[in-house]
Amino acid sequence: MPEPTMRERMLAGEPYVADASLEQDVLRADDFTAAYNATGARDGALRHRLLAEHLGAVGEGVVIRPPLRVDFGWNIRVGDRSFANVGLVALDVAPIVIGADVQIGPNVQLLTPTHPVEPGPRREKWEGARPIAIGDNVWLGGGVIVLPGVTIGENTVVGAGAVVTRDLPANVVAVGNPARVIRHL
Repeated sequence: MPEPTMRERMLAGEPYVADASLEQDVLRADDFTAAYNATGARDGALRHRLLAEHLGAVGEGVVIRPPLRVDFGWNIRVGDRSFANVGLVALDVAPIVIGADVQIGPNVQLLTPTHPVEPGPRREKWEGARPIAIGDNVWLGGGVIVLPGVTIGENTVVGAGAVVTRDLPANVVAVGNPARVIRHL
């Protein structure tokens, strides 16, 4: 059986060392974000078409205000009627699934990549990734950072500036660094 490719290891969530095999995907993502970020306020139909062409899936009525930054794009799925304000960074080395009716504040970061803590493997450029899942009707306040491997349950509100380091259940309000539940809805 042949050794898995770097991309196959990456998509399986296994450690890998990035190589030139993803160069075309990275260049395509850079071209997409440059075109997307150059659109104007009146270009809603063009924005939706660009999202539909470059992301894994985009529901009806999705609005993502530029600027937007992605690693690849094809690993991102966004549900119907979701909205992201300016400055979304969605590093999709692993899948990012955003449910329907999600509200994302400005300058939110969805970060799937991971790196070793030990200095040797990090110096050798080993990396990995873990998926992020955001349930329906979630609100992420401005500046929220969601770390690799996190799932946020439906109807949950994450306060501005929170750093979500572990899963959050449905129907709660969470704030802080690290984010902690302060209220049940």
